[in-house]
Amino acid sequence: MKWTRRDLLKGLGGLPILGAVWWAGAASSVGSRKERTEILEQLNIVPSLPNAVPGIGGEPVRVGVIGFGIRGEQLCRALGFATNEWREEMTLAAQEDPNIKALEDFDKQEKLNVKLVGICDVFDVRAEKFINSFSTDDFTPKRYTTYKDMIQSGDVDAVVIATPDHWHAPMSIEALNNNVHVYVEKPMTHTVEETYRLREAAKNSKAVFAVGHQHRQTLSFSTARDIVEKGTLGHISLIQTNTNRNDDNGAWNYDIHEKASPETIDWEQFLGSAPQVPFNKNHFFRWRKWWAYGSGLSGDLLTHDFDRLNCVLNMGIPSSVSASGGVYTHKDGRNVPDVIQVNMEFPEYSTGSSQVQGKEKGMTFCYSATLGNGFNRPTILMGHDATMELGNNLTVWPDGGSTRYADMLENEKMKPNVPIYQYNPAANVPDAISSATSQYFADKGLMWTYIDGVRVDSTFLHMREWLSVIKNGGQVSCGIKEGFEEAISAHMAGLSWKLGRRIEWDPEQEQLKPIEGVDFDQVLLANGNWNMQQETTETVT
Repeated sequence: MKWTRRDLLKGLGGLPILGAVWWAGAASSVGSRKERTEILEQLNIVPSLPNAVPGIGGEPVRVGVIGFGIRGEQLCRALGFATNEWREEMTLAAQEDPNIKALEDFDKQEKLNVKLVGICDVFDVRAEKFINSFSTDDFTPKRYTTYKDMIQSGDVDAVVIATPDHWHAPMSIEALNNNVHVYVEKPMTHTVEETYRLREAAKNSKAVFAVGHQHRQTLSFSTARDIVEKGTLGHISLIQTNTNRNDDNGAWNYDIHEKASPETIDWEQFLGSAPQVPFNKNHFFRWRKWWAYGSGLSGDLLTHDFDRLNCVLNMGIPSSVSASGGVYTHKDGRNVPDVIQVNMEFPEYSTGSSQVQGKEKGMTFCYSATLGNGFNRPTILMGHDATMELGNNLTVWPDGGSTRYADMLENEKMKPNVPIYQYNPAANVPDAISSATSQYFADKGLMWTYIDGVRVDSTFLHMREWLSVIKNGGQVSCGIKEGFEEAISAHMAGLSWKLGRRIEWDPEQEQLKPIEGVDFDQVLLANGNWNMQQETTETVT
């Protein structure tokens, strides 16, 4: 069968599987499903299903959980364990609004071959909630006083780490050194030096190491990767991605538990390597607002956007990073910025070109964030031939100056303001989202994906992949290589903001280019802007 360029264009969206994909500019639809499939095969762009993973058979994987706060509870639900309190809350929510199907979705979730055997949390209330919710008639999970006690007990095969950032690397390294499998939340590390030590530990361990960037399971991202690799966008020179939040939860002002006290919280263990300050509930529950425990916008939220674009583009560590911003929207004692602008430069990066050889090379990744405005700004990949908007949905527009599509644009078979490709895996699936912060994550494709029109928790898919690799071998989609690239890039952004200067990467030496008189980790751990802090010190002196 002979296909014209017009046929190919019309068939670009005629996908036979999952969700709604279409070419919005088609004057008439392609006839049969068979024809649409054949056209699609000619074009060779397909929406991607999650990778099939071998079953998690045999004896259950014995999992210990370190940190049972907000994210810790979410990770346990992904493993198939919901607290009594959450079940009650979701039951009431569904009674008030039938579109809220969180509990229904959870109960339908595939059961993983996991046994939760222990909890380590410095807050008594959280540890007790874990034990009360997950105990059965014949088994009670054990509470461990320290993470080392858990890891060295011989009772756990794997640990899930959902603690403040400054504990991620020490706990992961301890587990890997004992050949205990690790699933750790992002960012992977809190300092540059830790990043290298963790990479070495993962390299030398028999254990499986995974970083919690669950969006690597999102179908729109894997589909976007296929589109980019096929040259649909042409050379991508600019990426714009954003954080838009405007509520207390999104600004990390989480609720402070009424039972929090020096008697119920092991404050000394919480602090660990952080400065030894008196007991402070604000620091404990809202730790993301301080560099001593967290990594600010650069480590907490930029890492999401960096890795979800890195899984599409495989761009790696930038050659240089420049950042600016400040504390402009929440002057509440925090020392991490709540507004930030980060430019990452990739001068050697190329996605291929439809123009003459040598004309196009290099890309800027621009991340912009505010915790004081919730206006939705989508993620945009800007190529010479087309532009892609990427989240849980995916849309591609041809560019008016495109070389590849010049003839079709001239003949008005394409129009710059009409998408040539749209992919909505959630077509006709109602969603009820409970908060502005949840909407933020959902729009970015960080909460769930869709398989055959059914909503699936992407964290569940990510943890299932990790458990399958533990049992069957293979590679996780976000392991030490991807985690290393994420962590170094985030640290470069944090350093640039603190130092007020460009931070550069030496790919040959695999290290940050030194700055005379500057200890990078000392800067990262310092309170607030380094230059302002130095000026204050000099003035006092």
